[in-house]
Formats: sequence, C-alpha cells, structure tokens
Amino acid sequence: MSARSLTSVPTSIDALPRYEISHRERLDSHFFVMWNLKRWRGSRFRKHAYKDPEVGFYGRELFDICQDETPVGTLPCEDAEIAFLLRISVPKWRELDGREVSPIYNWHKVMCDNGEIRRAHPVITELLLEALDSKRRNAAKNADERMRKRLGTIAAHLSQKVPGGARIAASDERLNEISDWIDAAYPGGSATEKRVREALAELSKGW
Repeated sequence: MSARSLTSVPTSIDALPRYEISHRERLDSHFFVMWNLKRWRGSRFRKHAYKDPEVGFYGRELFDICQDETPVGTLPCEDAEIAFLLRISVPKWRELDGREVSPIYNWHKVMCDNGEIRRAHPVITELLLEALDSKRRNAAKNADERMRKRLGTIAAHLSQKVPGGARIAASDERLNEISDWIDAAYPGGSATEKRVREALAELSKGW
C-alpha cells in the first residue's frame, strides 16, 4: 500500500486522534529545529528518498515548513494549500503525492483544538513537545530570577532608606506582600523606592 493510500483512507472525525499541541502555543524564537540525526538516517522515508530524491526534498521541506504553521507542527490537508506552501502547482503536488512514496509519508490526520482537521507527524510532534517543555522550564526559571531580583530590590529600599525597614526586609512574607501590592497598584511596574513606601504605608495598617 502506498503512502498516499494510507493517508487517504476515510476516517470518522470522532475517531481522529487529538493533536497534543494547542493552536495557541507559539515558538516565535524557534530559529532552529532539534533533529535526531541517527533516527533520521535510519528512517524508512530517508531510505525511500534515495530512490526518489524529489520526494525526499519536498518531504524534508515540509518538516521545516510545519514549524511555522498553526498549530505548530501541522500541515493542511488540502492539496492547494500544500502546493502553495511548497511553491509548486497543484497538479505537480498531486503527481508527487501519487508516487509510490509521498512527501507526506507517515503524516496522519488529527483533530486540532481549534476544530481544524490537519496532518501531523509523530516524530515532529514528539520533538515539538520537547521544545515546548524546554520553553516552559526556561520561562519559569526566568520568572523566578526576576522575582528574586525584585524582592532583593524591595529589601534594599527598606533596609537602606526606610527607618526601621531592616526588620521588615528580613521577612519573606512581608517582602512578597509589598511586591504583590505594587503589582496590583502598578501592573508591570518596577519596585521603586516611592512605590515601596506607598505599599508600606498601606499594608502596615493591617500588620
């Protein structure tokens, strides 16, 4: 059975697997693609591509193109849209797709969380899930570092510029309360000395 016939079998919408990545997820700074070289070298598609280099070229193009699609890592199902992405004519795409091995070898239909039915490749999905997990870990690490610096700034203002502030600066609970008050009063604002004093004036009433 050819790759084309594998991806063209009619499938009930309810039976389609759910795509694991939300259409809201973006990898805007994703300027390189993780690639398992040994896995690629041993893949069936690469072996087939030696027999038909044109299919191999367009198939490899789709691996890269899908990185900019929505949801990330997917491709449209429509022939015209695939042809547009590859900058070739629709008849040319249909001719490629009709060969013994198609450029969309091992791409399967999935249901996306925005209601679209698109194609996904299991290996591409796996690599993108790893990239998104790394992105979240880095974001959490950066957020923790920003908070550490913010609390340090508040503590410095209290210790150096507010009479009796050293005692308050020694309390993590009080520092976090002051930080939260500034966030609420000045969304996205920095912890300036003036704002620390304002927060202290308001919060100390309840301490």
